Amino acid sequence: QVQLVESGGGLVQAGGSLRLSCAASGRLFRINAVDWYRQAPGKLRELVAAITSGGSTNYEDSVKGRFTISRDNAKNTVYLQMNSLKPEDTAVYYCNADITTAQAMGYMSRRYWGQGTQVTVSS
Repeated sequence: QVQLVESGGGLVQAGGSLRLSCAASGRLFRINAVDWYRQAPGKLRELVAAITSGGSTNYEDSVKGRFTISRDNAKNTVYLQMNSLKPEDTAVYYCNADITTAQAMGYMSRRYWGQGTQVTVSS
């Protein structure tokens, strides 16, 4: 059983910073690619940032230069450092990870979602 838990959300003023964490636990063998998504009220969930198992990163245009995704493989944790926050960054942020687990018949990889963490940026 694998669990993903996000933390670090909260209320911050425009221009402030937050660091989100996505921690994986359970009987996992390896964490592969990890993505951060966000969903604002009334909007579709959108991909914000992504990191591969090798550490390559990609960002949605509106967060480039402000957000940084990173990973600590020893802690099975991925971070999203968010600086210069804007009211339009307000959303529930979710992590989505491709995780390999050891099964009786071999290794299996699948995607897991966390429960989300609320980020609210006031103007």
